[in-house]
Amino acid sequence: MKIKRIALITPPYHAGVVESAGTWLNVGFVYIAGALRAAGYEVDYYDAMSLWHKWPDIQKRIEAFRPDMIATTAYTASVVEAVKLLRFAKSINPRIVTVLGNVHAAFCYDEVLTHDHDAVDYIVRGEGEETLPMLCHCLNAGDDPKKVLGIAYWRDGGVMVTPKAPYIHDLDNLPTAWDLVEWPIYTYRAKKNARLAIVSSSRGCKSQCSFCSQQLFWAQSWRARSAENFVAELEMLHNVHGVQVAMLSDELPTFDRQRWVRILDLMVEREVPVKLLMETRVDDILRDADIMDKYREGGVEHIYVGVEAGSQETLDLFKKDTEVAQSKQAIDLINGADIVSETSFVLGMPDDTPESIEQTIELAKHYNPDMAFFLAIAPWPYAELYPELEPYVATKDYRKYNLVEPVIKPKNMTMEELERQLGKASQKFFMHKFQNLDKLSPWKQEFMLSVLDLLINHSYLAGQMKAMLKEGKEMPAEVKALLKTVSQHKHVPHQTIAPIP
Repeated sequence: MKIKRIALITPPYHAGVVESAGTWLNVGFVYIAGALRAAGYEVDYYDAMSLWHKWPDIQKRIEAFRPDMIATTAYTASVVEAVKLLRFAKSINPRIVTVLGNVHAAFCYDEVLTHDHDAVDYIVRGEGEETLPMLCHCLNAGDDPKKVLGIAYWRDGGVMVTPKAPYIHDLDNLPTAWDLVEWPIYTYRAKKNARLAIVSSSRGCKSQCSFCSQQLFWAQSWRARSAENFVAELEMLHNVHGVQVAMLSDELPTFDRQRWVRILDLMVEREVPVKLLMETRVDDILRDADIMDKYREGGVEHIYVGVEAGSQETLDLFKKDTEVAQSKQAIDLINGADIVSETSFVLGMPDDTPESIEQTIELAKHYNPDMAFFLAIAPWPYAELYPELEPYVATKDYRKYNLVEPVIKPKNMTMEELERQLGKASQKFFMHKFQNLDKLSPWKQEFMLSVLDLLINHSYLAGQMKAMLKEGKEMPAEVKALLKTVSQHKHVPHQTIAPIP
C-alpha cells in the first residue's frame, strides 16, 4: 500500500493538569504536518485530546479521512493511550502504518516495541520533520527502513534501531500548517477565553536537571529561530487566525540575551497585540534584572520559573545549578515588573515527611509567586535520577506519571498520606494568596480571581479549593462571595466543533 494520506492524532489522555488553564494545541504537529505537506502528502491534523473525543468519534474521523498512516505522540503519562490509539487504528484497517513519537518513545522504544509491536510499526526517536517524510518515501519505494535515520522498529523477533538523526538547525525555514488547526477550541480561560496558540521560538535545553527529560532529548543542545522570523509568525497568527495569547513551548527562550531583547524590541516596534506566556530559568531572570520592564512592554504577561525544591540539598540533587535565595530574587523581579509569576515544587521524594512538606509550603509563601503548584515527583524511566528513585517506585502504570498522582512512596509516609499532603499544600498556599489579594495590582487581582474560578471548576485541585469555602474565615468578603459563586457553576468539560472536511 502506497502512503499518500497521513493522520496526525493526539491520544485522548486527560489528567486535569494542563486542561485547567485552557486548551493547548500540539505545535509539534503543526511543524510535522507542514513538512509532510511540503513532501507531497495529504495530512489531517486531529487533536482528539483537545476535542475531548471518545473512541467512536475517533473512529468516524479515521474512516472519513481514510489515512494510509497514523502518527501519534506520547509523553510518559499518555503513552498507554497512544498505543491504544494505534492498536485501535489497526482494528479499523490492519493495513494502516502506525508511528509513535515524542520523548517517551524516543528513550523507551525497546520496551514499547517489545510489548506492543502489534500496534506500533515505527518509532521516531527525535525530531519528526525530516525523519517522518523520509520514512514515508522509503516505504513507498519498497526500500529498507534501516536506511532512515532516527527510527526504531520490530523485525524478525527483535528491535531494530537506526543511528540518531542530526538535529535540524535551520528552524526559520521549516514549513508549518497553521491552517489545519481547528482554532475555535483553543482558548485561554484565564483571559476571558482569548484565542490561544502554542508557539516555538527555539529548541533545546542547556540545563542538566537530573529529573527532567528535555536535557536528554535535546542532548543539551540549543537552536533558535531568528527574532524577525518568530515575531512575523506572531503577527500572522494574530492577523490571520485571531490569536490573542501565545504560550512559548521553549524550554529556554531567553538563553541568547541579544536575540531575546531583539524579540521584545520587535514586539514593541511592530505593536504586536499578542500576549506571551513563557517559562525560563531563574538565572536568566536574574541576568535580565535591568530589562524586566522591557519584558512587560514586549507583551510578556506570565512567567514560569522552576524552583522545584525548598532545600539546597534537593536542588543540588536535581542539578538545578541555582541557590535557594536566587529563586526568591527572580520571583521578586517578575512581580516587580507586574508580570504574573508562577513556580512549582516537586514533592514526594523518598525522604519527604509531612513536616518537610509543611516547610516547603511556608517557603512557597515566602517566595510569594502569584501561583505555586505542588507536584508529585514522576520518575521518568529514562531520567538520570531514576536509579536513585527506583527502589521507591510504587507503580509502573505510566498513566499515573502525570505529576498529580503519587508514584513514589516516601520512606515514612503512605501513598494516601502523600496524596493528602499534596492537596493540602495547594489549598494552604492559595488560601494565603487570596487572603492577600489586595496587595496585588488591579490587573493581577482580576487575573487571580479568574484563576480561582479555574481552580474550582476546571482543575484537579477542585476538591481542595472548594474546601476553602468552609475554612476561609479570614478571607476577604469579595473572595468568599466569588468562591460561593464559582463553586456553583456547572463545569462543561469540552467544546465540540465540526471536524475539518
